[in-house]
Amino acid sequence: MKTLCRGMLLWLLLGAAHADISVQDDQGRTVRLGKPAQRIISLAPHLTEDLFAIGAGPNIVGVSSYSDYPAAAKKIPEIGSYNHFDLEQIRTLKPDLIVAWPGGNPARQLTQLESLGIAIYYDDPKKLTDIPHVLERLGVLTGRTNIAEQAAAQLRTRTATLAKYHAGKRPVRVFYQVWDRPLMTINGEQAISDVMRLCGAVNVFAELPSRAPTVDEEAVLVANPDLIATSGDSTAKNTWLQRWARFPRLKAVARNQLYMLPPDLLSRMGPRLVDGAEALCAAVDKARQ
Repeated sequence: MKTLCRGMLLWLLLGAAHADISVQDDQGRTVRLGKPAQRIISLAPHLTEDLFAIGAGPNIVGVSSYSDYPAAAKKIPEIGSYNHFDLEQIRTLKPDLIVAWPGGNPARQLTQLESLGIAIYYDDPKKLTDIPHVLERLGVLTGRTNIAEQAAAQLRTRTATLAKYHAGKRPVRVFYQVWDRPLMTINGEQAISDVMRLCGAVNVFAELPSRAPTVDEEAVLVANPDLIATSGDSTAKNTWLQRWARFPRLKAVARNQLYMLPPDLLSRMGPRLVDGAEALCAAVDKARQ
């Protein structure tokens, strides 16, 4: 009997050691690996940041262009841009996991990657509170659950602190400028609008149907926001805010509430989005005063 029990215990231990690692991605697909991923390709800059945030940076063997944070990401070979990548180079790198962004990566090329039999995790977060879940899932796939859970907990704490601090404060009406010519903004479904709500702000174009709608100057004048914000640090982008100085009757201009926020913090759905949220909330607080 003792021999039988020992045999069963050994069988159970061996079975557990070889059990599949599995998570569900943002498309509802179950991603399975036989062991933690060792060779990873990231098809979007924010996913590169996610992987570094959970300590999996050393396992990334290929990235899309503009994967420039943290600094170590710049040393990783590029396999193309987020919307056109080199399938042959990806095959040569022999990844055991690809992390992809269905909202930006081309569907045709993703289908081709699936045909190669490589495990693909699809990441498509919609709001700030989705990001900790992404870190936790990637932590499972890479065998870094402890650091991933710690990173996720920190993001949740910082997000909750912002929400609590701004709860009940007077709403501030915001126009967020994505591009200059044509003049583009965001609607209420976009993640930056989610950040605005966290700050107690209101997106003046939240009701438009497109996630990145084109508007004209007259529409901005009619909306008459309390604050106008954009993101970037180049000379070209600084001129974006200067264009509004021609309209002194705008509340944002009259009260000098024109803000250039740090680049990439609000445009990437990675861990630094909470940094962008803190920066935007600070600007909203100043406008509120």
